[in-house]
Amino acid sequence: MLIMEKSDIYKISAVSLSSHIKNKDIQLSEVLDILVQNYNRNNSELNAMISFNPQACYHKAEILQEKIDSGELTGSLAGIPVALKDNICTTDEKTTCGSGILENYLSPFNATVTENINSQGMIVAGKCNMDEFGMGSTSETSAFGSVKNPWNLMRSPGGSSGGSAAAVACGMSLLALGSDTGGSVRLPSSFCGITGLKPTYGSVSRYGLVAYASSFDQIGPLGIYTEDIAAMLDVISGPDKKDSTCIISK
Repeated sequence: MLIMEKSDIYKISAVSLSSHIKNKDIQLSEVLDILVQNYNRNNSELNAMISFNPQACYHKAEILQEKIDSGELTGSLAGIPVALKDNICTTDEKTTCGSGILENYLSPFNATVTENINSQGMIVAGKCNMDEFGMGSTSETSAFGSVKNPWNLMRSPGGSSGGSAAAVACGMSLLALGSDTGGSVRLPSSFCGITGLKPTYGSVSRYGLVAYASSFDQIGPLGIYTEDIAAMLDVISGPDKKDSTCIISK
């Protein structure tokens, strides 16, 4: 059995890391240890994440670890942390859309993509900073302050999903979700040197997305490796009766 060094966690794909977790080469709590270290080290400067609750993450990790060890969770991304742009609704974390008016808003329902993530045994690590209501392309218009580029603090990380891209680029999360109207996943992915995708319209449910322009918006994955983007797209895509524009069958 391959024993992976803990320092190598962020040097491999999330798909590979999930395999290591399922093979018991590494514990999910150890993955979170590094994520928390990176958050503590970087977020005060980068301002990439609006909310992050390590205690809740560790609690969920304990539950998921038992399910993974018993073979109940076998998906390609089981146990992997993912950060969400803060216009994607969650019931256990505030959904601010980077705005002051929604600073304390707690959604009464999860977005469909959030439900899909939970069903696959992934951990929502926190919510990411963004241009207010997605209206921007530099992540400088958030009510919570500008997001910084991890490669150069004097540069923009791109927007409006700049917080999601910065969180992935500096190791606060292995994967993230953003939303793209006219480049809001693709621009920050490029600016931060990672991989991002705007899926074909209708392939991913928009239910629970606080949209900028519903007829253009799509939720899309951000990550380091192409295989992780493909795996994440598989998790979040598919039919949804709650979104009339979503595809009928997967």
